Amino acid sequence: MRFLHRFAILLILGLFLIGIPWMLNHYILSILILSLYFAYVGQAWNLMMGYAGQLSLGHALYVGLGAYIGAGLFVHFALSPWVTALLAFGITASLGAFIAWLGFRFGIKGVHFALLTIAFAECARLIFEHWSYFGATAGLFLPVKGGQAMDLIHLRGQPILFYYLFLAMVVFLYFFIGRLLHTRLGYFMLALREDQQAAESLGIPLLRVKIIAVALSGGTASLGGLVFAFYQNSLFPDQTFGMARSIEFLMGPIVGGVGTLLGPIVGAFLLTPMGEGLAYLMDTLNFNVPGLKHLFYGSAMLLIMVFLPKGIWPTLQRRFACHSPSLPTSDPMQSVPSAPSTAQKNTHVL
Repeated sequence: MRFLHRFAILLILGLFLIGIPWMLNHYILSILILSLYFAYVGQAWNLMMGYAGQLSLGHALYVGLGAYIGAGLFVHFALSPWVTALLAFGITASLGAFIAWLGFRFGIKGVHFALLTIAFAECARLIFEHWSYFGATAGLFLPVKGGQAMDLIHLRGQPILFYYLFLAMVVFLYFFIGRLLHTRLGYFMLALREDQQAAESLGIPLLRVKIIAVALSGGTASLGGLVFAFYQNSLFPDQTFGMARSIEFLMGPIVGGVGTLLGPIVGAFLLTPMGEGLAYLMDTLNFNVPGLKHLFYGSAMLLIMVFLPKGIWPTLQRRFACHSPSLPTSDPMQSVPSAPSTAQKNTHVL
């Protein structure tokens, strides 16, 4: 009976998500697409920070590289983004692995590693601002086809195409991470997050686990940037690689709940509509305040850290006793024979 109840809820939710874009105007649909985009990239960031405990403040690097690789090869060689997605994933995952090796191999960790990620993102911004092949500061613009035709091969079409694509990406990454957490690598990542010294004392290859976590996080984030580039149709280095964009990516997981599967999604769907709604209201009132959206994001983060330090979703999870039967919600480290006793804590991953 409980299975049927859950199945009915998922069926109703699925039908709602499939049908809702046809009932919305273009502005509301664009907010939904933006929410899904930040939810997806937030999930990718959460894979590195939430489950492996490695802080990154420069995820705009991976998202931006994915965007420029896909858009640039499409503009100059008319390559399908489905082909360039493989290249973007490989390049960004390799770069993430290199950054992780460079930092962790020489003992850089914590806030110092976060500064390293910022440095690489800023280097990328400076490079693309002077790289005329990709438009430099003038920007890179993708050709837009007129009419209502949907070209799924080249990702040319109406916004509703990108809504369904981002929805599929968010759902896929949700189940992918959920499955990953049940693997040996997933348990090693959780052990690393809980107690690095205890995990190392039991022979867990910390450097390898960290490198894989950063590589997976960077590679998956780049795919979100690539798809969003084809939705936005324009790229500018200062916006794509800027520090403000990296902060926006981690706002959703922090507000929704770091180290949870639904946290980045909940946070993105709360913050993005509220931020865009605030900007729309200020435009309607002809009241222009520079940086108002970032002030709102900062205030939201401050309130969450003070009143809900674990995020919104873990609080709701405890309040309504929401647990997933397919994910470990208590003592997941017991499944690893060599897991350290100090890491055997209640780890909520829903």
